[in-house]
Amino acid sequence: MPDLDALATTHLDLARADAHGRSAELVVHDGELRQTVIALTAGSELGEHASPPAASLQALRGRVRVHVGDQVQQEVAAGELWVLTHERHSVLALEDAVVLLTTVTSVARHPHG
Repeated sequence: MPDLDALATTHLDLARADAHGRSAELVVHDGELRQTVIALTAGSELGEHASPPAASLQALRGRVRVHVGDQVQQEVAAGELWVLTHERHSVLALEDAVVLLTTVTSVARHPHG
């Protein structure tokens, strides 16, 4: 079982030593489910990218801002959970931060009837 607090400490240290100010590790890979610990130093950003079929972002440490298009900006602080929209988005660290990204990479289609 992953120790999220230990992983947060490790990856924040790695992010602080990284030229791009980030470090990540896939900690759960079970079928379509993925959980990734991502550490970002203050001012570091995950550039705009597409969202998987389902995803949430839980801040373990610090604060990040999720930008969706040109309009929606959502701050997520340590202890908070935010469900990501299905639109392209980016993530900016407002301070040194660690998040747990949970994604489902595909969604089964159930026929109606």
